[in-house]
Amino acid sequence: MSQQLQNDLLLRTLRGEQTERTPVWMMRQAGRYLPEYRVLREKYGFFERCQTPELACEITIQPVDIVGVDAAILFSDILVVPQAMGLEVQLIEQKGPVLPDPVKTAADLNRVRVPDVQETLQYVFDAIKLIKQELNGRVPLIGFAGAPWTLLCYMVQGKGSKTFDEAKAFCYTQPELAHRLLQMITDTTIAYLKAQVAAGADTIQIFDSWGGLLSPHDFEAISLQYIRQIVAALKDEVPTIIFAKGAWFALEEMAATGAAGLGIDWCIKPQLARQMAGSNVTLQGNFDPAKLLSPIPVIQKEVREMLQAFGPQRHVANLGHGILPNIPVDHARAFVDAVKEFRFAAQ
Repeated sequence: MSQQLQNDLLLRTLRGEQTERTPVWMMRQAGRYLPEYRVLREKYGFFERCQTPELACEITIQPVDIVGVDAAILFSDILVVPQAMGLEVQLIEQKGPVLPDPVKTAADLNRVRVPDVQETLQYVFDAIKLIKQELNGRVPLIGFAGAPWTLLCYMVQGKGSKTFDEAKAFCYTQPELAHRLLQMITDTTIAYLKAQVAAGADTIQIFDSWGGLLSPHDFEAISLQYIRQIVAALKDEVPTIIFAKGAWFALEEMAATGAAGLGIDWCIKPQLARQMAGSNVTLQGNFDPAKLLSPIPVIQKEVREMLQAFGPQRHVANLGHGILPNIPVDHARAFVDAVKEFRFAAQ
């Protein structure tokens, strides 16, 4: 089943091997900034796009064809897991996710289950098999899931938020309930990601979008102890990447999980991130997505500065968060090309 990869830069970089150049991909690279994606969005609802393997496959591969990234990332959503666990999830265009019946009490928790992922999420694994077939070894495929704390945020708050105060209050006032839910999410996610790998995912990223909302102590107790279980379950099968947005204070602890890569945002200097994370892990990031609106010569210059700051080894060029819907495609391509064209002076 495993085809020979023609471009395995990402995987080699995650393993800490020397590479001829820095690999590059972008979070949210399969999405709304691409006119080809917007055509499909007009025709099909969000979950229809996720749950139809042919559509998920086409969308996943679009940025490989159009922008030239060094990896494909599965087109899906972190909220397919709460959905599989029994909660209704609506994704409303322009408004974001809504979970109309969130978890607030012990009685609510009875509606949530650890599902058989083969039963509830088979469409994801079918999509992965199809994508691997269509990619035919051109680039690796990244699978992913949301971190348990980030999923709890939506499952309890019921919608997006900048601060997730209700989700935090739930953890602080009903800690036993919160930890039961976090463990259920963790168990589901481990089974889900193992099945993604079995279907052909070459590497896995764990998105902890709201990790940075917690204090270092709470990040360990509410988020990292669960992420650690997921990494431990997968790290002997595939390289794993943890992206905990804003949780740079825990880089040292995240590096100790055995993850191959750590994503960072633009709010920390690469040199400091490296100092905290140590030399045995690959760093990924950290271009500010809003900066892709700058004139192309500015993007090229700032990409070169970013690459110099990270240095030649153990770095995957990426954004520090998802690409914005209003980024012109030629600016996204300029970012990718600037990374691909850059070479470090001979050491």
